[in-house]
Amino acid sequence: MGERALLMVEDPELLDTLLRLAAAAGCEVHRSPDPAEARRHWGRAPFVVLDEVSARRCLRAGLPRRSDLVLAGFGHASLEALQCAVALGAEQAVELPEAEDHLMSRLAAAAERGTRTEEAGRVLAVVGARGGAGASVLAAALAVVSARAGRRTLLVDCDPLGGGLDLVLGAEEVTGLRWPELRISDGRVAASALHAALPAPAVSRAGELGLLSCAREAAGPSASAVTAVVEAGRHAGETVICDLPRYPTDPALAALELAELTLLVVPADVRSVAAAARVAAVLAEQTREIGLVVRGPSPGGLTPEDVATALDLPVVASMAPDKGVARSAEQGTAPGARRGPLAAAAREILTATRAGRAVAS
Repeated sequence: MGERALLMVEDPELLDTLLRLAAAAGCEVHRSPDPAEARRHWGRAPFVVLDEVSARRCLRAGLPRRSDLVLAGFGHASLEALQCAVALGAEQAVELPEAEDHLMSRLAAAAERGTRTEEAGRVLAVVGARGGAGASVLAAALAVVSARAGRRTLLVDCDPLGGGLDLVLGAEEVTGLRWPELRISDGRVAASALHAALPAPAVSRAGELGLLSCAREAAGPSASAVTAVVEAGRHAGETVICDLPRYPTDPALAALELAELTLLVVPADVRSVAAAARVAAVLAEQTREIGLVVRGPSPGGLTPEDVATALDLPVVASMAPDKGVARSAEQGTAPGARRGPLAAAAREILTATRAGRAVAS
């Protein structure tokens, strides 16, 4: 069983309010006014709320600094209480009832972290070496294959000029929020609430796929919104796939910063390899690991090894031509839902990533 949020509150009225908010957020809590008893929960609780009296007592008891801690009350906190809370690691002091929505969001996020599986969530970014490289199709296939394997998956569209990933998945008629309608007021969102609001393409009975697509207009997400969404999925133990543009927008940079692996999709031709070298140079400044997905056919006989040598990057997967992809897309079938080279490449990438060998030399 996961750790519960920790409430250390002496004020009965404040405690009742926090318990009501926790119940509404679906967050189990542990109540403890005694720092000595709370010490064993202090470092593991996904979220801690203190009032003024408890902040002073915790500091006197020598409890260590920690993150995800707030000071709460019905009015302005005293300077002494603020100093104690900051010394314990508090990032803010909130006043009720004005901050009820904020605290409910934090408690919902704590519930996600407290109950997630031992396996950490994974964030993959997908970028094309040039226009038409097939990055969006691969991103969609990765999400579909992940969901069909029984994993909770989030597909995030970070390219406002791409026309919308819902079209790639044949989900343009599926109800749910797209980026223009999504509002994230305080930089935090719970993964369960996010999935409930997003379109859920019917690609699998095994797992759950949430799609956050751009719309047909050019209004895309902000960098802070991308960070909040991707972190929500990662904290909840999900597989998060981000489809990025080649140009380094602020939202794309936010996703790259969180990605454990960025996949650069390179068609096996000289012009694409030359373009990939420029894109890879930009990516190398922004993300941790870059791996190649080499897509055939090669008109000049370039092999995946040739592409890897030219770019000095490892090949994660190579893919033969998949003639059924375009036809399936026109018929509204999601990429990766049918057998073929695309689905096989997606499985290979996900398997390698889970095994921690995606960019092994």
